[in-house]
Amino acid sequence: MAKLFVRGVIFSAALLFAFLYIGAAQQTQQTQQTQPTKIEKTTVKNTPPTSGKQMYQEYCAVCHGTDGKGNGPAASALKTPPPDLTLLAKNNGGKFPDAHVANVLRSGSTLPAHGSSEMPIWGPLFASMSKQNDAQVAQRIANLTSYLKTLQAK
Repeated sequence: MAKLFVRGVIFSAALLFAFLYIGAAQQTQQTQQTQPTKIEKTTVKNTPPTSGKQMYQEYCAVCHGTDGKGNGPAASALKTPPPDLTLLAKNNGGKFPDAHVANVLRSGSTLPAHGSSEMPIWGPLFASMSKQNDAQVAQRIANLTSYLKTLQAK
């Protein structure tokens, strides 16, 4: 049953990535009418759990942008714009909310201000990539959270 759930989560994430890619491709086609749209489906790539930066670039930048300001190439295709991740500390009284960020990555959020339901819940995806190794999932979430801390506005 758990394997079926994980497969469903992976399939949902793959569909989300395909949707985001299609949305970005359609926007590009509108601005560059001379090139035909090429639609490709993509799956979640397995990145090393030790690099928060690499995980961010692979999993988050498509929506949040390489700078974390919510200006990724797929952002315009979303119903709710991705939040500016560089303001997490500023919006929390100057202190980066480590535990909250880790919890949103692990379990998602139902609060619109903290991420919409369009954002993948990474905990189950990281578990599937890590072959259900809880320590490796925790390492992924901790390293991604630490990387987000480095993006904070000064």
